[in-house]
Amino acid sequence: MNAIVENDFLTIAGRQYASRLLVGSGKYRDLAQTRDATLAAGAEIVTVAIRRVNIGQDPNAPSLLDVLPLEEFTILPNTAGCYTAKDAIYTLQMARELLGGRKLVKLEVLGDEKTLFPQMPETLKAAEVLVRDGFDVMVYCSDDPVQARILQEIGCVAVMPLASLIGSGMGILNPWNLSLIIEQATVPVLVDAGVGTASDAAIAMELGCDGVLMNTAIAAAHDPVRMARAMRHAVIAGREACRAGRMPKRFAASPSSPVQGMVT
Repeated sequence: MNAIVENDFLTIAGRQYASRLLVGSGKYRDLAQTRDATLAAGAEIVTVAIRRVNIGQDPNAPSLLDVLPLEEFTILPNTAGCYTAKDAIYTLQMARELLGGRKLVKLEVLGDEKTLFPQMPETLKAAEVLVRDGFDVMVYCSDDPVQARILQEIGCVAVMPLASLIGSGMGILNPWNLSLIIEQATVPVLVDAGVGTASDAAIAMELGCDGVLMNTAIAAAHDPVRMARAMRHAVIAGREACRAGRMPKRFAASPSSPVQGMVT
């Protein structure tokens, strides 16, 4: 089912996107593979680690924008590698200058190098400053409904709870918490981190997520381009299943064929 035909758009900060799959830009073999996988995923939003990927910081080196130009994609700068609010704020202010004043950003403040779990006090501090400064903040956060609600109240345009640890491929470890976040959400909820394969993406969408962001699940696959296509279909299938409304689970069998009027 084509999301464009269905007019089932993901709306973030007032802008509509036909694709609900957001992708990262790291860990690929080269820039050509980055573009091929991004196109196969059908992604319109591509997140970029400003501290690791060149989008103009080094004019003498190849730039990601050479293969993913701003005319074709929404480049979403992120603060991967930042462990304090101060570093994250500075990084996104620099990104805004590099991208000609674009305001949409992804905030992530990490707690430690081993787990890459979000450091929520610093995340909240940075979110408040960035929102006041006019940024449209999408925010990586813990799967804590209270923290997610606070981020909404601060003014973030999307909350992005982790499914499991970044790059782990473990899938959604706490669907109950994720459901609680979705139930109270007034902004889009996108799973960020932990997706390993297509079924993980489909489950996230079936639970009611508005979208999924992933990088390693595609880039670290044996065939990244094929996996990108699989993820594209999984997100669409999960979204359609959510909108269709699944049958109730039962503890007893229920025949598929009617029993009335059976020939005996």
